[in-house]
Amino acid sequence: MFGYINVNREKLNFADRGMYQSYYCGLCQMLKENFGRKGQMLLNYDMTFLIVLLTGLYELEDKKTEFICAVHPAKKQAARVNEATKYAAAMNILLCTKNFEDDWNDNHSYAKKALSQVFKKDYERVEACYPRQGRAIRQYIRKLELAEKCRERNVDAVAGLTGEMLGEIFAWKEDDVWSEELRCLGFYMGKFIYLMDAYEDIGKDSKNKCYNVFNLMQQETEQDFETFSGLILTSMISECAKSFERLPILLHAEILRNILYSGVWTKYEYVRMKRRAKEEKKHKCHGTCKSVH
Repeated sequence: MFGYINVNREKLNFADRGMYQSYYCGLCQMLKENFGRKGQMLLNYDMTFLIVLLTGLYELEDKKTEFICAVHPAKKQAARVNEATKYAAAMNILLCTKNFEDDWNDNHSYAKKALSQVFKKDYERVEACYPRQGRAIRQYIRKLELAEKCRERNVDAVAGLTGEMLGEIFAWKEDDVWSEELRCLGFYMGKFIYLMDAYEDIGKDSKNKCYNVFNLMQQETEQDFETFSGLILTSMISECAKSFERLPILLHAEILRNILYSGVWTKYEYVRMKRRAKEEKKHKCHGTCKSVH
């Protein structure tokens, strides 16, 4: 359930692109430092957003370093790390390990089961440092399993489970003056992520007869499905953006706006494009077959 909170690089200026990339590389280096090379397997852009958000809000001081990247060894890469980087790396471990367990429960993926075992000790170590966040993730998994077994049809209710969990992740400092607004931002972003994941997987889940809240809805409103799902996703990210605009963020504000107003839609547009191309190919094939007969 990762890969939806990305930046739109084409709409970022050169300086902001470099800044964003340096936080991404910083997260990669922090995962390696704290959890070994295996930790780098969990690198994603979603947690990079959290780093930039917390850095901008709390105006954290970065430590900038240069390193040789195994993927891009031709020249040294810049990495920025701070307190938020360490926190995001830890949350990466909690979220990804539970995601592996969820994949095992849903699809009986032995690869994911093996990965969950690989990170088990790291998970326990991180959860001991962040019990509130660990508890939120455990409760989320239990509630989501129940919702899926009951085949919950309420889109808002089932998406809200991911929202509640991510809200706790975003509320870095529990009793901080900004914690409630961060929790609200995370809540709506979590709902958006869950629904985007359901939107992308709708064909696969239908074929495999797996639970997907959009599949249940599509059966009732097939003709208006694209319009309705688009409106729901827009509503979620709109509330998320409202929370962001209420926060007094100046540092990296343009990068964050790029993500919230543009970057989050890149995957959506890609999925829609693939779906349209598939439908056009099917209709074209159907028309050709009819003309032959």
